[in-house]
Amino acid sequence: MLRLGLVPLLALALGASLGAVLPRDAPKQSCGLAKYRFLAPRELKAVRVMKEQFEDIMLLSNCQCTTRLFHRKWSTAELSVPDRVMLVEAELDLTIAMLGLPTTPGFAQTRQRPLAFLSQAREDLRGCVATETPSHQPSGKLRHWLQKLQVAKRTETTGCLEASTILHLFQVLSDLRCAALREQCP
Repeated sequence: MLRLGLVPLLALALGASLGAVLPRDAPKQSCGLAKYRFLAPRELKAVRVMKEQFEDIMLLSNCQCTTRLFHRKWSTAELSVPDRVMLVEAELDLTIAMLGLPTTPGFAQTRQRPLAFLSQAREDLRGCVATETPSHQPSGKLRHWLQKLQVAKRTETTGCLEASTILHLFQVLSDLRCAALREQCP
C-alpha cells in the first residue's frame, strides 16, 4: 500500500480543490451576440407593432429631416466585424435614446418591449467592444458615418431623429444580426 505523508497529502488535496475552482485555459467565450443571429418572432412582432403605431402618430405631424442617417452608400456586410460591432453600438445608442423620450401613454407602453430588447442587445454588444475591439480604429466608411451621426445629433430636431430611428428600426435589427454573424452577412 502506498503511504503518503501529511504535507504531500494536503498539497495534493489543495491542488485538486483549487483546480476545480480556478479555470484552466478555458476556450475564449464568444462575446454573446450569437443569440441575435435569429431574432425571436415575438421581438420582431413587438418592433413591427411599435413601428406601425408610430407611423400612425407620425401622419399627424410634418417632420422634415435634412440628414439621412440610415441611407448609406455602403452596406453593413462591407464592413469588418469590429466595424460592424461599432456601427451597431452607435445605432443602438441612438435608438435607445429616442425610445426613451417622453411620449403618449399608449405609445410608451407599446415601446417598452422593444426598448428592453434593444437595451439588452446594447449591453451584450458593449461586452464585445470591451473584450474584442478595445483599440479598434474605425474604417473610413464607418468614421464618416459616425461623424454624420454626431452632426445630426447637433443639428436635427429630436422629433426628426426619433422618426428616422423608429422608421429604420428593422435596418438596425438587420445590422445587429450582421454583427452577430461574425462572417459574411447578406
